[in-house]
Amino acid sequence: MRRNSRARLSLSLLLVAGALGLGATPATAAEVHTAAAAPSAIPSASAYALDAAVERTLGADTAGTYLDRKTGDLVVTVTTDRAEEQARATGATVRRVARSAAQLDSAIETLEAEAKITGTSWGIDPRTNQVAVEADSSVSARDMVRLEAVAKRLGGAVSISRVPGVFHREVLGGGAIYGGGSRCSAAFNVTKGGARYFVTAGHCTNISANWSATSGGSVVGVREGTSFPTNDYGIVRYTDGSSPAGTVDLYNGSTQDIASAANAVVGQAIRKSGSTTKVTSGTVTAVNVTVNYGDGPVYGMVRTTACSAGGDSGGAHFAGSVALGIHSGSSGCSGTAGSAIHQPVVEALSAYGVTVY
Repeated sequence: MRRNSRARLSLSLLLVAGALGLGATPATAAEVHTAAAAPSAIPSASAYALDAAVERTLGADTAGTYLDRKTGDLVVTVTTDRAEEQARATGATVRRVARSAAQLDSAIETLEAEAKITGTSWGIDPRTNQVAVEADSSVSARDMVRLEAVAKRLGGAVSISRVPGVFHREVLGGGAIYGGGSRCSAAFNVTKGGARYFVTAGHCTNISANWSATSGGSVVGVREGTSFPTNDYGIVRYTDGSSPAGTVDLYNGSTQDIASAANAVVGQAIRKSGSTTKVTSGTVTAVNVTVNYGDGPVYGMVRTTACSAGGDSGGAHFAGSVALGIHSGSSGCSGTAGSAIHQPVVEALSAYGVTVY
């Protein structure tokens, strides 16, 4: 399936043991999935590689991949004999489904054209073979009728659920990394040609060119790129001469080393590190997610059930030593069920020609 990225929310960055400690998630997208209550798996390196190989080999001939919650195996959804044969040749488990990638993409195009309502988000859930739509509490009864009418015409290709909270950007003052009077979180430290950078949310780097470790403190890094809306990523180059470690702050006195990057797989477990809610856990529930914010949509995001809050934006979504995403937003948290959305980090790394280390 197509994997791009875009979305948005709040911010927060921090320094750990002399290095920029990664972390964060804020509040902007949506989700309170009961399915996430069941245990979820962390893909092995071979599963991530298999997922990438399936995407390259099948492209639009698969309606998506996900991790089987019981076995941890990668499942590839297909609609044709040819695609099934190709998928089996990669070593993946195969499942026949009713709707093709083209049909799901067509449903998304219809939603884009006829139901682009602020406070909604949609993305593909290959486990149900549907486009999963969420509407936050700001969506009026009148707009819900409109949304449901569009979904009904799509004949089962779309499911709709209400979520608490509101998809909105939450920029906070104070704490962690400061720029333009706002606080953000760094996602991952990266490198290119010997230079050191960190990637964060684009709605953070849109705010300021200069970033400091303390409010009113000296500048530690300067913005070199930003992309928001549509995408939600940005990059800051360290200018203070430091060589920060490539780790994520776990907020328990330890850190997680990051050795590689991959695209998240539906059904897998993830962790989110942010300066407001610290480290929270969840499950990936949808990919190719569109979030309709009041100031414009973001595309190609990943939806999870991790908790987050204002000040977490720009932080790290990861699984073990694998970098997965840059925290963009959520609609908040209900108990232990959250709705953290991330920008796939692989796209950001490719855009800037940098690598994690």
